[in-house]
Amino acid sequence: MDTGLEATKELELGGAGYAIPERVRPIREKALRFVEDRIYPVEKAFYQGGPEWQPIYKELVAEAKELGLWAIGHPAHMGGGGMPWFDYAYVNEIIGRSDAALNIFGSYTLQSCLLLDAGGTPEQKEQILYPKVRGDVYMAFSVTEPGAASSDPTNIQTTARLEGDEWVINGRKWYVSGGHHADWMCVMCRTEEDVASKYDAFSMILVPINTPGLTKVRDMHVMGLAHSDHPEFNYDNVRVPAKNLLGKRGEGFKLFQVRLGPARITNTMRWLGQMQRAFDIMCNRINYRTLSGGQKLSEKQLMREYVYDSYLDIQSSRAIVLDAAAKLERGEQARVELSVAKCAVSRALYRVIDRAIQVHGALGVSDDTPLEAMYRMARIMRIVDGPDEVHIDRAGKIVLREFEAGRGWDFAER
Repeated sequence: MDTGLEATKELELGGAGYAIPERVRPIREKALRFVEDRIYPVEKAFYQGGPEWQPIYKELVAEAKELGLWAIGHPAHMGGGGMPWFDYAYVNEIIGRSDAALNIFGSYTLQSCLLLDAGGTPEQKEQILYPKVRGDVYMAFSVTEPGAASSDPTNIQTTARLEGDEWVINGRKWYVSGGHHADWMCVMCRTEEDVASKYDAFSMILVPINTPGLTKVRDMHVMGLAHSDHPEFNYDNVRVPAKNLLGKRGEGFKLFQVRLGPARITNTMRWLGQMQRAFDIMCNRINYRTLSGGQKLSEKQLMREYVYDSYLDIQSSRAIVLDAAAKLERGEQARVELSVAKCAVSRALYRVIDRAIQVHGALGVSDDTPLEAMYRMARIMRIVDGPDEVHIDRAGKIVLREFEAGRGWDFAER
């Protein structure tokens, strides 16, 4: 009987396709070789931080650019590689295997570049965006504040008032990622009063790092990671030209969403790589670790359960991430998919790394393997770009609204 399968040479799996597209394989393989051969051997220097990392970093960036691996997910019109979201997922998971790779591949700036592209003037793009894509300029995102519940950014207290042709900014920001080496700050602040919606009260303003009144209060080493770069800054009557406004007045939240969606999906792509690496390390340990009496860990039923549980976490995470990436590629907002991916995959990442550490015993909590640093970063990821609780509530609310409107939520159709 002719089932028609013989005529189908490639199974179409829709938005959650699993097979690596053939068009992606060459650059994905090139990225994998570069990560394993050039970045893994120097990871300890990265995690330890310090001046010895800088010459290593510069050398590797130059190599990445020469190999055509720099900024491959950035849109082509701004000088990037122009790789579509769905294709980029398969390469970004390779980059994600090492935290050190994010800046070496130039991938870390994607979400901020999309923000500048959406709201920037031609002058701002020439001055910041295009150099940022090339890696010549760095802009930090200055939003989170001490004492304010950042799960709801409308709690932001930093203000900016327009005096003549200058913005005057006052407030304090912390967890300013990349603040140590930033050339510019993109600061989210309250600029409007008496607005119909609380979301219309905020704007984004670009501030050169050497502006008088902008001072670093302290360094913040998050979860004991020496390489982390999230200092606290104070804005004391910081004055910048009115033209430094990014986008329009009161459109800060609209631009915020331009940045957050890509940040969430690119993070989850990278987490797939982190899970794969932890899984590889764990399975190799289970197979080759010999216990007293000559018994191998692989003969223990609980170890096989660890493998099963991690397999389940990774495979389900891949389906969630690739489905969300495919929807973004089609131009959909994918609000539910992005929230579910951010929350579910960060939790899965934490579990997979935790099992790998447990299998290694005391070795797993030392820096002889990358697992302990990966574990700390995994815990951080359940808070950044919106904590779990926000995404759970948001996804549930949107789905229930669909039912309330009589549309329901048919997974096969979505």
